Amino acid sequence: MDEKYRRAVDAAAIFSETDLGGCITYVNDLFCQISGYSRDELIGANHRMLSSGLHPPEFFSELWQTISQGRVWKGEICNRTKDGSLYWVDSTMVPLIDQRSGKVMRYVSIRFDVSEKRQLLHSLQWRVGHDVLTGLPNRAFLSDLLHQALEFSRREDIPLAVCMLDLDGFKAVNDGYGHACGDLLLVEVAARLRSIIRGEDVVARLAGDEFVLILRYVRDMLELRAALQRVLATISQPYSIQGKDINVFASIGVTLFPTDNHDADTLLRHADQAMYVAKQSGRNRFHLFDVLRDREVMVTYQTVEQVRQALNAGELQLYFQPKVNLRSGAVLGFEAMLRWQHPQRGMLGSQEFLPQVEETDLIVDIGEWVMDQVMMRLQDWQAAGHGWSVSLNVAARHFQRPDFVERLKEMLERYPQVSPALLELEIVESAAIENIQRVSDCLDACQALGVQFSLGHFGTGHSSLSYLKRLRTQTIKIDRLFVRDMLHDQDDQALIQALIGLARAFGRQVVAEGLESLAHAERLMALGCEVAQGDFIAVPMPADAVLQWGCAFQPPQAWRHGEIQGPAASEVLALDIGST
Repeated sequence: MDEKYRRAVDAAAIFSETDLGGCITYVNDLFCQISGYSRDELIGANHRMLSSGLHPPEFFSELWQTISQGRVWKGEICNRTKDGSLYWVDSTMVPLIDQRSGKVMRYVSIRFDVSEKRQLLHSLQWRVGHDVLTGLPNRAFLSDLLHQALEFSRREDIPLAVCMLDLDGFKAVNDGYGHACGDLLLVEVAARLRSIIRGEDVVARLAGDEFVLILRYVRDMLELRAALQRVLATISQPYSIQGKDINVFASIGVTLFPTDNHDADTLLRHADQAMYVAKQSGRNRFHLFDVLRDREVMVTYQTVEQVRQALNAGELQLYFQPKVNLRSGAVLGFEAMLRWQHPQRGMLGSQEFLPQVEETDLIVDIGEWVMDQVMMRLQDWQAAGHGWSVSLNVAARHFQRPDFVERLKEMLERYPQVSPALLELEIVESAAIENIQRVSDCLDACQALGVQFSLGHFGTGHSSLSYLKRLRTQTIKIDRLFVRDMLHDQDDQALIQALIGLARAFGRQVVAEGLESLAHAERLMALGCEVAQGDFIAVPMPADAVLQWGCAFQPPQAWRHGEIQGPAASEVLALDIGST
């Protein structure tokens, strides 16, 4: 090489020459500086003395094949210095060819040190996949690790536990001692978790004080419980952070694959759900995800979404069942009953879909839609000359909303022609006594608007006289459960008689549900109950059929002729009003 070109290359790059066997024939000063060898040590030595051992034999085979054929090779090579440290060079290897013979004479290598660049790249790649604070894998890297672990578990048929861990009391540390102290606590927690997991297991940090453990080769529940108890004990050991003694604990949610046979994201979600249960159960404990329970939850969720769509699509309908005075035969009003005209399954009763939505806010939307529909019907029937009342069930979640009274008032104002007294809201006894004071106050506020109330399913709950006194409803409804068997069950008949006595004692009207026959009607009237509803009178009917039915209804002859007498005063159950 011309001397002036060599000086230029020497100033800019790591330069060397070797013979055809790979023995070094020339190196420049930069080569000596980066390798740590003197020129005398390098000249005559084989280039293999710089090998790092990181590249496979195939790497060098391809390199030598390329340059020996007279072609240029380019790539990055990791070399080892005299003191054993590694450095990376971006290399261009050029075979020098004799112009006369066309044969390769020697090889020239021009290299540039890229160690710092690769270190920076490695650092950036590490940061992408790791939490900077704790050094643990982050959410992105965890996803890859969990997918790999699941693949292996499926292939080898080995159980795998996915655990979500959340610190109990971490917020108090942040609030009381500052975020710097909280960060140091997280670093210590991460170190403790790393120290107790096995080499094949994984610990990662999601965010905040949430960590994930992937425990592989879980042979049985005994082994899993022991591992989780060890984690809880390790986390609960006292911490000394910045001279402060700190105590935190952990709640752990666990799901076990393949019992929970889902994808990685679903397993994390299930572990998170189980962790929430652990927290609700008292904290400093673990909870195993219940696959069967989750299936029930999923079915409920799907039902809720289907009912929501049904409400928006106009598939929900109201049917009405009449309430009649058994003695006079007069139609007093109706109870509104919800139905779903399902596109595939046909007409569904409320018990087939309503229980699944009663603990969601959808029940509020349905309840307000029902009340609005009832008010429209009351308006139509009142315009037709009928002063029938309509009762409707109100779910506890709906009734106990803080804005229930205000929204009821707004709805009544939209129908000024309808007397509020024609609207009767029914609350069930069991739900009412859960928050007796709140329900009592709401009753008073609604009744101040003129709305009537009935207490449904009476007798199926506690039926305490103190509840009856505090829940000042106008009507008590006797549950169909007792009415159905009263003709052959003396206990049910005695209970009905007692409930009628209670209603009379407190000045309440009483309505019997589930009237199935004339014999039932006769027995109810004999006991003193004169108002009832049930299929014997009429099955629930669409709103469009109510006017025609009401005008055509004829009570049985026995009712009209007054052949059935009420109970004598001595037959009415004597009650100790002071008892509960």
